[in-house]
Amino acid sequence: MPTPAAVQLSGEDLTLDQVERVSRGGVPVALAPAVRERMAASRAVIERVLAGSEVVYGINTGFGALASTRIPAERLRDLQHHLIRSHCVGLGPPFDAPSTRAMMLLRANTLAKGFSGIRIEVVERLLALLNLDLLPLVPQQGSVGASGDLAPLAHLAAALLGEGQVLRAGAPIAAATALSDARLAPLSLEPREGLALINGTAVMTGVGALAWARAARLLRSADVAAAMSVEGLQGTARAFDARVHAARGQVGQVDSAANLRALLADSEIMASHRDCGRVQDSYALRCAPQVHGAARDTVAHAGRVLAIELNAATDNPLVFAAEDECVSGGNFHGAPVGHVLDALAIGVTDLASISERRLYRLVHPGLSGLPPFLAGRDPGLNSGFMMVQVTAAALVSECKVLSHPASVDSISTSADVEDHVSMGTHAARKALSIVENAERVLACELLAAAQALDLRAPLRPARGVAAAHAAIRAVAATLDADRALDQDLERVATVARSGDLVAAVEQAVGSLR
Repeated sequence: MPTPAAVQLSGEDLTLDQVERVSRGGVPVALAPAVRERMAASRAVIERVLAGSEVVYGINTGFGALASTRIPAERLRDLQHHLIRSHCVGLGPPFDAPSTRAMMLLRANTLAKGFSGIRIEVVERLLALLNLDLLPLVPQQGSVGASGDLAPLAHLAAALLGEGQVLRAGAPIAAATALSDARLAPLSLEPREGLALINGTAVMTGVGALAWARAARLLRSADVAAAMSVEGLQGTARAFDARVHAARGQVGQVDSAANLRALLADSEIMASHRDCGRVQDSYALRCAPQVHGAARDTVAHAGRVLAIELNAATDNPLVFAAEDECVSGGNFHGAPVGHVLDALAIGVTDLASISERRLYRLVHPGLSGLPPFLAGRDPGLNSGFMMVQVTAAALVSECKVLSHPASVDSISTSADVEDHVSMGTHAARKALSIVENAERVLACELLAAAQALDLRAPLRPARGVAAAHAAIRAVAATLDADRALDQDLERVATVARSGDLVAAVEQAVGSLR
């Protein structure tokens, strides 16, 4: 299999798709040619400061509340190493490999912009570890989101120095050993470089970008699940009339309704009850485009903000080489990222919530007209999908707890110098957990809806729904008698998460929106 082309980092044009491909697919990374000159120019400004008497934060001073302490020139290299070690106070389980790769990529891209005043060797070493898949062991807890992700990024930086641990082939190993085995000397930091490595939003943005990518795929899978449930419950497509949604004009709603129309076209099941007298369906069916569409619009907005942040200068101070000036600011503050990831979490929680309500209707015999809990035979002896709905309800309730906004919180740190913080990394971690939960809730609905369609046979569903049903049956058989369904549900979640479910549907009905 040919090696994929390397992603070229310039600090200007990294995309969300590239973040996911590097983080999950192991695509190699290299620096764009223009980076070297840009970084050299900003480093020259730092060298000028070091040669003079000017006092500049983070270059020849202490940090945080110690910013007024001038550090003697002969101790400036020690200062950078002390900074990294003192900030390695993260706790809890480590970030997974994709999240760690994402934060390494984003830190390198930010530094490549040329606003940080560091040597290009630092970025090259970071990318060397990334390309060798030597991933620093970074604890998840310890960041308040300003001055960015200090504690987790310190653990990342420590690995460059040959300190702490890295994951190699999935197993923890001393960073010093891993560097030695790779014939890499531990990096020795020059003045300014330690702070540049840890000051910024790489952790919250990297984790958030991965949560966003999964949420974006989940949106179309949710439309597929809703269409399957509409068929399983003998609902109507009347509420998905294009005129209804154009009259409101919300973009996500219009797109979701269009998907449902495409998925439900030419259904034999729907034709069979066209004159049944039911005026309208429950909200969980009829309002699917409104709820799914609101989540779509929220996720789209989060994507726009994250796409900007991928290429943002979030360091402090910033070096403006053209003006030969260093300026202290606050671009490390994670409010932009925290706000949109909290919103994404709320949108995805609502997506999971309406999915569970459709599932509830599928298993309720008084609402579905199907055997109790979709038991294939002998209801009572067989409990069917009774506990599948309970599991979905538990996951949705967990999402509701997690969707409380992190970014409305703040706590003063560093002797009141850092007196308003973003909690952006909390927002990112919660958002990713919610997306994972929602993927599994949709798997519960998809598997139950497939069972309902089996029970509607010999009536045939619409072509798009039939394609989705076949994709699910490829990994999970019909439930004729009770069996453990946990692995079936995980396989269905994987089919939805990977995009294979939507791909199967699109082969039947064309591209979904």
